[in-house]
Parts: sequence; C-alpha cells; structure tokens
Amino acid sequence: MKSPTLSQLRAFSAVAEHLHFRDAAAAIGMSQPALSGAVSALEESLGVQLLERTTRKVLLSPAGDRLAARARTVLEAVGELMEEAEAARAPFTGSLRFGVIPTVAPYLLPTVLRLVQDRYPELDLQVHEEQTASLLDGLAHGRLDLLLLAVPLGVPGVTELPLFDEDFVLVTPQGHRLGGRDDIPRDVLRDLDLLLLDEGHCLRDQALDVCRDAGRTGGAPVTASAAGLSTLVQLVAGGLGVTLLPRTALRVETGRSEHLSAGFFAAPAPSRRVALAMRSGAARQGEFQEFAAALRKELASLPVRIAAG
Repeated sequence: MKSPTLSQLRAFSAVAEHLHFRDAAAAIGMSQPALSGAVSALEESLGVQLLERTTRKVLLSPAGDRLAARARTVLEAVGELMEEAEAARAPFTGSLRFGVIPTVAPYLLPTVLRLVQDRYPELDLQVHEEQTASLLDGLAHGRLDLLLLAVPLGVPGVTELPLFDEDFVLVTPQGHRLGGRDDIPRDVLRDLDLLLLDEGHCLRDQALDVCRDAGRTGGAPVTASAAGLSTLVQLVAGGLGVTLLPRTALRVETGRSEHLSAGFFAAPAPSRRVALAMRSGAARQGEFQEFAAALRKELASLPVRIAAG
C-alpha cells in the first residue's frame, strides 16, 4: 500500500467537509478535475472506497467517515509543524495570516499596514476580513494566525492581547434633538428607533447589550438593518432612525454625508474593547505580543484609551 500524499489528504478532507466536489475544490484552490483525481488516487493507494458518488450528491462511505477524522488530524499536525518551522526563522518574516472584523478593518488597517511596512518589511501580511465566528473558526483550524476584533470572546484556547477601549457615539440625522450633545444619558436608548447591522456582526450584539443596559425591553429595537456601517449611516442620513458607531469609525462614516450629526454619551459612556487574539501557546506567541505592544503605540493618536500590555 502506497503512502498517501498531503495533496491527496487535503483534497479528501475538503470533500468530506463540503460533500460537494465544486465547493471543496474552491475551498482549497484546486481545480475540480485535479481534486477528483487526487481523491481517486487516495482510494487506490489505501485500497478502500472513501466516497459514494451519485449523480446528485456525494456521501462518505463508512470507511471514509472513519478516515476523514484521521486525515484532519494529519493535516493539522502538518500545519503545526509548518508553524513551528516558521517561528524558528527570524521573527517577523514569512507570512502572517491576519483576520479582522468588518467594523474594525476600514478604520484600523491603515495603522496596521503602516506599522508592518515601516517596522517589519520582511513580513508578508495576508489580510482576511470576516465576521467573528468565521475568524475564530479559521484561528482554531490553522487557516489564520492572528485576529483583530472586539472582545471579550470567552473562547477556550484563545489568548486575547488587549489594544484599546473606545466609546460608542450616537449618530443621528442632521437636526435631531440629540445631535451635537456631549451629555446624552444612556436611558434615551429606550425610546429611539435604533438601526443595527445584520445578524452575525459582533457590533450588533454589542449595541443590543448597550440597549439592555439602558433598560430597553420588549424585543430587538430594530427598524432596519444593514450589512455594513457605510450603509447603516446612509439609512440614518435618510431619516430612518439613529445608530451607534464605535468612536474610531466616526470620522470616516459621518464624513460621507452632510446630513448626519453625532452625539456623545455622558460618562461613563458605553464602550467596547478591541484586541488581538491568537491561539494559546502559539509558536509565535512572543512575536505576537511584541506586535501588540508596537501597535498600541501606533494607535495612541486615535480617540481611544490604550489598554495596558
């Protein structure tokens, strides 16, 4: 029996996960014929049928179901080996697969990119913008190395490196009674038509938590929702309601329209914490901690409260 290749195991693992050749091929960047050939070659080398192929769907055979878990274990072990080898080289070289949430990316990435270009020119930063659940899945399965997102996460096996805290700001249509104020009490959120991001965004959950803290009851206070903050503020400018923005997003987003105004909450204002997150005990842990310390210094000019290292 011939030993399987990593390419064959990767192809089979993708098919086992997606149960669809086209989706599996797209997920690992392989052509569909090449993927099908790799799985067939694996079946031949192992001497067992791994898949049951029909004209409409793909199913795992009993043997395939058992061996899929083994294949994942082998691939994860190889990934860990590659990570160890990368960490053994000079720090801040090679690739860094960097995940960031959409409500942070447009406002903090310029600072991150400038830091990498100026201080770590040998680092190949590969940016992936995804929602929190997808980022954490990528971190757990070795697809991503380091995340930039809102915390706390409360996820076992993930270590958070706090960067800063930032206040939420109330964004209103121009002329709204709360626009321009700097002493807004939280309890006004009980009665406002609040616009939120779509489900899946952590900022939506944070805004709902702020509303609950303000005493709002009776279900989700949503009159409309949006896929991104840019759309959200345009809905506000159109008079459909108000919304909460993190302070780092305020200048960029309210600058898109002259029909917007911002109001600030009385202290203590509702806020969120932004941090880097890595796998606990990651081979590049020291490197990531140093990166967090450097990033805190670069972020000090923003309207945030820098966290202790």
